[in-house]
Amino acid sequence: MAMDSYLCVAPDVKLGRDVKLSKFVNLYGCEIGDETKVGAFVEVQKNAKIGRRCKISSHTFVCEGVTIEDNVFIGHGVTFINDSYPRATSSEGRLQTEADWHVEETVVKRGASIGENAIVGAGSTVTKDVPENAIVAGNPAKVLRFIADKGHPELSLRGPGEGD
Repeated sequence: MAMDSYLCVAPDVKLGRDVKLSKFVNLYGCEIGDETKVGAFVEVQKNAKIGRRCKISSHTFVCEGVTIEDNVFIGHGVTFINDSYPRATSSEGRLQTEADWHVEETVVKRGASIGENAIVGAGSTVTKDVPENAIVAGNPAKVLRFIADKGHPELSLRGPGEGD
């Protein structure tokens, strides 16, 4: 891995073997597994974990509390959040600190694009768990259909309730 002035990788980052980093990344306090590729303009915060052989596309934000398992594809411009009710100040009006909120965990399962072997449509807002083998889209994201044959998803799609 080449280090240059276009990378911001803190000394506490744990990088696996053969990790590829594009320019303009910001990584601190995180773990990134073997053979993972991180695109340009990606930020990965402390306590976030990215597995092996993942592809994190450009302009993606992976915040604290996010775990991305192995073989996951994250598309361009994906933003994770870790607080359902974000506020700048407390009820007393003082600026909030880390002590004022609880990190909500997000897990992206192995082989997924959010949800185990699942696909999330571009621009979708995922607000709850995505079922295994589901294709979801919309705001909020809803199940459109399921992948019946994992080897050839484009050939065998079924709608919700059709042989889940």
